[in-house]
Amino acid sequence: MTKHLLLGQTLGFSGNPLLGDWADAVDFDSVGGVLIEAGRIVATGDGAALRAAHPDAAVTDYGAALISAGFVDAHMHYPQTGIIASWGKQLIDWLNTYTFPEEARFGDRAYADDVAGRTLDLALAHGTTTLASFCTIHPTSVDAFFEAASARNMAVIAGKTCMDRNAPDDLRDTAQSAYDDSKALLEKWHGRGRASYAITPRFSPTSTPEQLSALGALWAEHPDCLMQTHLSEQLPEIAWVQELFPEARDYLDTYEQFGLLGERGLYGHAIHLTEREISRLSEVGAAVVHCPTSNTFIGSGLFDLMGLAKASVTVGLATDTGGGSSFSMLRTMAAAYEIGQLRGAALHPAQLIWLATEGSAAALKMTGQIGRLGAGAAADITVLDLHSTPAIAQRAARAGDIWDAVFPTIMMGDDRAVRDVWVAGERRVG
Repeated sequence: MTKHLLLGQTLGFSGNPLLGDWADAVDFDSVGGVLIEAGRIVATGDGAALRAAHPDAAVTDYGAALISAGFVDAHMHYPQTGIIASWGKQLIDWLNTYTFPEEARFGDRAYADDVAGRTLDLALAHGTTTLASFCTIHPTSVDAFFEAASARNMAVIAGKTCMDRNAPDDLRDTAQSAYDDSKALLEKWHGRGRASYAITPRFSPTSTPEQLSALGALWAEHPDCLMQTHLSEQLPEIAWVQELFPEARDYLDTYEQFGLLGERGLYGHAIHLTEREISRLSEVGAAVVHCPTSNTFIGSGLFDLMGLAKASVTVGLATDTGGGSSFSMLRTMAAAYEIGQLRGAALHPAQLIWLATEGSAAALKMTGQIGRLGAGAAADITVLDLHSTPAIAQRAARAGDIWDAVFPTIMMGDDRAVRDVWVAGERRVG
């Protein structure tokens, strides 16, 4: 089996830089190397030493470019690719005006195939190698996404979005059909190649108690799957949930009482949480996902990243395409920094990159498998040009250390900063 050695500046992590001193969690080498074989990373370390130890390896020398684990987008909606950056609506209006009409088109398999392929190619061009996506109520939308990912050998997580109320007639299923369709898709795709299935109620307002209960039962039957949904994104949404579930203690309880709270639960947004909700998320080991460009674009609020991290809640990072306004995890990191500033916490570049790699992998319960520049992980790798535009280059030229060089790319970078992308040891962009 052919070995491949990548040389450049390498950045990995030995711990969580959101907890304690970030410097203690960083593994940076200015003359590093990453050895790839059979689709996995087999070694990292000093580049010259790896080259001497493996003279048979093919070599790609990236010079001063930064070699990182591929970015992991922990919450997005591939069916919303075509409506990204649509003007002027908050959550409920956004769904009714843009999302639902677009999602109705995904019963057409050819249309779903086209958008799925386009979404994944856009993700790769921006350095994202894994996505966790909501599909639509149509099983064909799930098949299209998983097949497009398989063709690119990408590790992805996805599921049929389930809704049996408060949605257009052509986008509603039932409690029974949601269970049956989800079960059939799960049995077809979960664990096939690099695919993982996520049981996917959109959110409590679009599922009856009967549907939530059915999906909770399905999750109990398949506890190795993820369950993804939305939680406490906007204040009017929370008020609506209280009207629909008057007996619930809070928004999270509308999932918990139906068996939809657990360690492999993935809750998007989670901005306006109560103390009880934070405590329960931490207690069960569930993950929340920060979607900063979406939260500002549709006016949702300011996510409390450091507060949740200190409460031992696992946090991932995501574009939330298309409520999010960018396909780029670099732009998403920049927005997370900006929101952190508004909450009085200036996130360090190491913390931001960790969130987009190791942090999101942890949220997806795939620690050590993806999002990691270390032995044993899949060779999903993103190489960043730290001088990709004149504006970035002139700032990086003044850099006193690697973080001074990386931060301008986080704040101003886009797909031009992505010099190369490797997926399972195969070069995909470059």
